[in-house]
Amino acid sequence: MDYNTQRSKLIMPEYGRHVQKMIKYVKEIEDRDKRNEQIRAVVGVMGILNPQLRDLSDFRHKLWDHVQIISDFEIDIDSPYPTPTKETFANKPSPIPLETTPLKAAHYGRNIQNMIEMVVQRPDDDTRRSMILILANYMRQQYLIWNKDTVSEETIFKDLKNLSEGRIIVPEDLHLSTAVPSVANIQGSHNGHIGQYSNPRGSFRPGSKKKNYKRK
Repeated sequence: MDYNTQRSKLIMPEYGRHVQKMIKYVKEIEDRDKRNEQIRAVVGVMGILNPQLRDLSDFRHKLWDHVQIISDFEIDIDSPYPTPTKETFANKPSPIPLETTPLKAAHYGRNIQNMIEMVVQRPDDDTRRSMILILANYMRQQYLIWNKDTVSEETIFKDLKNLSEGRIIVPEDLHLSTAVPSVANIQGSHNGHIGQYSNPRGSFRPGSKKKNYKRK
């Protein structure tokens, strides 16, 4: 019996062993024109076996690159695209730099920490005051998600001062909005849904169809 463990290793398993055998067969064809004709047919089969690649802009280019990879870059064909080399795929991509500084308050997240640094750089003007108010309201929302149902503005202002290392002092006449969103509504907004709210003409849930009434 012919076991898989006795066969050659599959270079790209998503194409299967038959495609690998076909490319190996084409590679050994001596006539160049015949070889080019056969490899175009193989590329067509590869496209059928991996229809998900059709969503990519360079779909055909990838198929021809995969032919070279499966042949171990030893097949001599006239490709419509530049022929890659082993070194092209051997080089590792540059690592993405990540922030390694520890979070001062994990429940607020790194975005708030970065925004605080941005506010610190602002001159003491009306824009800075507005930014502090918006930031404090957002911090309260984050606090309510991970901690408890209510939180005083004094706690938020104290956290803002501590996270900024004393560089942001909230003015005494600055207060957060009195309407405190519930935890359920905040979590719903983070999932792309906003909770139900009321208006003078009745309740309305975003996403529902509004009825039009004609005067009789």
